[in-house]
Amino acid sequence: MLAAIRRWFADNILELGREMRLSYLPPLMVYVAAGVSGLTGIVGTFFVKEYLGLSAAFLAALAFWAGIPWALKMPLGHLVDLIWRHKAGLVWLGASLIAASLLIMLGLVAEPRYMSGIMSPEAWFVVSSLLSPVGYVLQDVVADAMTVEAVPRVNDQGDPLPPETRRLMNTTLQTLGRVAIIGGGVLVSLVNVVMFAGVDSLPNAERVAIYAQVYGMALVIPAISVAGVLLASLIRRREAGRLRARGFDKATLRAMLEPPTDAVKPDWWILGGSLVFVAISVSVGVSQLEFGQEIIFLGSFAVITFLMAKLLRELDEDSRRTLLGTAIVIFVFRAMPGPGAGSTWWMIDVLGFDQSFLARLSLIASVLTLFGLFGFRRFMGERSIAYIVGFLTLTGTLLSLPTLGMYHGLHEWTAARTGGIVDARFIALIDTALESPLGQIAMVPMLAWIANSAPANLKATYFAVMASFTNLALSASQLGTKYLNQLFEVSREIRDPVTQAVKATADYSQLGALFMSTIALGLIVPFAAIWVTRMLKLRSA
Repeated sequence: MLAAIRRWFADNILELGREMRLSYLPPLMVYVAAGVSGLTGIVGTFFVKEYLGLSAAFLAALAFWAGIPWALKMPLGHLVDLIWRHKAGLVWLGASLIAASLLIMLGLVAEPRYMSGIMSPEAWFVVSSLLSPVGYVLQDVVADAMTVEAVPRVNDQGDPLPPETRRLMNTTLQTLGRVAIIGGGVLVSLVNVVMFAGVDSLPNAERVAIYAQVYGMALVIPAISVAGVLLASLIRRREAGRLRARGFDKATLRAMLEPPTDAVKPDWWILGGSLVFVAISVSVGVSQLEFGQEIIFLGSFAVITFLMAKLLRELDEDSRRTLLGTAIVIFVFRAMPGPGAGSTWWMIDVLGFDQSFLARLSLIASVLTLFGLFGFRRFMGERSIAYIVGFLTLTGTLLSLPTLGMYHGLHEWTAARTGGIVDARFIALIDTALESPLGQIAMVPMLAWIANSAPANLKATYFAVMASFTNLALSASQLGTKYLNQLFEVSREIRDPVTQAVKATADYSQLGALFMSTIALGLIVPFAAIWVTRMLKLRSA
């Protein structure tokens, strides 16, 4: 038994550590910044619940708009290919937008009267919610491109590395990228556990001060990503100097250190179509047209699929069918709606989950997700995306049942028969522990396949194509969540922050039907997508 554990540890953790290279560090730092972005998640949840009169349906709609920038990864990826030598500038721009978003929230928490004198807190919150995803998208698309540069093309002697070696390096780097994101989440969770210890019993003023402190700490996020691009520049100069000392000329150095590319010409279908998409999105959003979100979703879906079809022509027939089958399965899996903010409100109001407990749940989820990446490494490498999605769909359905059970009093029944041990918090902890390791499994094989299969001069574009398509699925998910929250209305108690007078009463009577709907859709639709791809004779990576 001990020998098997040691062998697993060596194969899945030590081996990954041995494969780590200094050149991998810059994109990993940008990914860490993305992971650390969750630092303000718990504060944001409680701030909205306690101080903003926004409905669950409105928050789902806002999440839809916040997800739109992620659908623009494709033109941004193409832009990175066009300005390859100057792509670090996009990280600086993204960092500036993230910092602006955090400063807005810091102002709302620390100086609410001053901020309210300019705009309503709800309007400020909307602006902040829309700025940050633009910043993270800009950074993420550059990080994806940096992974291409991070994998060396030559060994220490300047000889080309074999394709199989580089393939392993790409898989390792993509795995480490997920590790960096989740590792950032682990750090965030540890900070939240410390920061929110006993916060629920504090007076309102002291609790608000902690909220402000968290937003102030979060300003480290843009600093990390900027440090990553600065480090990349230093590593590149160091490597160039080392090879120059071995006698290689400038042209040879460029061939060794840069991906082999033909001159990338602007694709005006991508750039022009994206510009039209942005113009239409802004116009519809500002005009507040009825069904504006649906118009934007259908328009963006049409634009992205059209551009995706053009880029698929660059691949051979087998790769084309594989990429298309993979995209469909991942899209449908990620497009499944969730219960929305009402579920968290119910856990806070009815189950009594406070900031400290939610922080501990987040810590457990982050740590176990990290171990899941190591533990399921072979599973990810040996199974197809369709198999993995089917597995995740079944397990996700099973693991959603305890929450549904608690809505109907499962925790009361178990607590009465276990002397209060198996209560709501116990069930939530166990459920989180079982579900968390599965969180990142579906994405790693797809990213590794793209890194190996895309044309060398269009790596960033292809990363962005798949990211735009699959991230659009998250917009579809938010639309579905909005529809379900309109069909099954859930509301929490809202009090005036000054007088503490009740402005709206809580009503969770329809939350059970909401849970049932999301569980049923999440089980049936992904399997239907897998069946359709098989009928169309498409493959998955």
